[in-house]
Amino acid sequence: MRSSFSRDHKRYAAVAVTAASAALAAIVVAPAQAGTPVPAIPEVTAKAETPTVFDDEAGGNSSADDPAIWVNPEDSQRSLVLATAKVGGLYVYDLAARQVQSLAAPKPPSADDEPGRINNVDAIEGTDLAIATDRGRDKLVIYRVDANRRQNPVSDVTAKDTSPYIFSADQAEVNEQATAYGLASWKDRKTGRIYAVVTQEIENRVALLELTNSANGTIGYRKIRTIQFPSTFKLPNGDSWTPCEAPGEQPYLEGMRVDPVNGTLYAGQENVGLWRLNADLTGEPTLIDKVKDFGVPYEQDPATDECTPGEDPGFGGDHLVADVEGITLIDQPNGGGYVVVSSQGDSTFALYDRDPAKGNKFRTSFRVAAGKGDNAIDGADGTDSLDIVNKPLGGRYPHGLAVIHDGLDTPEVTGPDGEPREGSNFKYVDLRDLATATGLSFR
Repeated sequence: MRSSFSRDHKRYAAVAVTAASAALAAIVVAPAQAGTPVPAIPEVTAKAETPTVFDDEAGGNSSADDPAIWVNPEDSQRSLVLATAKVGGLYVYDLAARQVQSLAAPKPPSADDEPGRINNVDAIEGTDLAIATDRGRDKLVIYRVDANRRQNPVSDVTAKDTSPYIFSADQAEVNEQATAYGLASWKDRKTGRIYAVVTQEIENRVALLELTNSANGTIGYRKIRTIQFPSTFKLPNGDSWTPCEAPGEQPYLEGMRVDPVNGTLYAGQENVGLWRLNADLTGEPTLIDKVKDFGVPYEQDPATDECTPGEDPGFGGDHLVADVEGITLIDQPNGGGYVVVSSQGDSTFALYDRDPAKGNKFRTSFRVAAGKGDNAIDGADGTDSLDIVNKPLGGRYPHGLAVIHDGLDTPEVTGPDGEPREGSNFKYVDLRDLATATGLSFR
């Protein structure tokens, strides 16, 4: 997520330039189809929420970002939610949304270097492992979950001596922070090997990694290949367009998800749209859906880098408002189900058919709204990421669970200085409630 307060959170508008002046490679996209009137977006409320974390010194500079649901194979009602807090490290919650553990982010090698910053996390289905990107150190962090431990069930098992930088050549480059950002990981159902796809902040590069066993039960990784996503797009009117970014930045990606059934990677290029490609990063990517301001021209103020949009030529999509953020699956047997995408710009979530053979057709959107009553839980705003498990998780969630990041938790909390504290957390949504709200069957 990028906001107006820092490079970490800044959202930019879009730019168009003429094809004659564009020297970059371009990918051709079709114009958006004229749509029918948009129905009201279904709403669902949260059943529980995790404690608020605060992005200030008193709160350990913690900022909630990305959750992953680890399903306990021995007792599903003792499943856990692993959630990143950036500089705050990794938090672990139970199904009652209570914090049961926290693991600190890795320390910097020296006082002049960047500290660890745990950004995205995935729980590897069918294993006791979870993988996270350390955005501050440009590395992966590998965790092991012990199903039998009620206290401190998660441990860091990363091979410290064999874990290389993912995109950087040395510590000096790490400190520039063009580092590991988004993450999608999976276990290959044929070979049993575990892979991770990692995006790079600031750049439009994506790397494929494979986990490797090291000494003393620790786990490392090796890089297989790196590709670049398109940064310039040919429009139907003959112009070429690139999203507006800060000088020196490419239109980069964060939210991703791999469908292990068919080896498909879904990736969100924040100011462009939703992509589909092979999880091993071979072949050409397909742009499934575009953000609404795709192709909109702009003027950029060189003093502030802010962009003023021009007239919309109508080449954008209907369902995603930049940034395109977290992506997950509602898994149904035999490859059925839905791809769920966070449309951060309007705090909604878009559902697409999971089967690529059917073109990943858009089905509906929803939002997490505030409940009613004195003790009601607030909604989810500015969501970075989410995770969904479509299977029984004990008596609390017998139909499954969606865990959704809330970038602006309320009610507002005031610090000692009288100023509001920047708080965030995660909402727990009963999957049965989500099915009812959207009118879709998840069984």
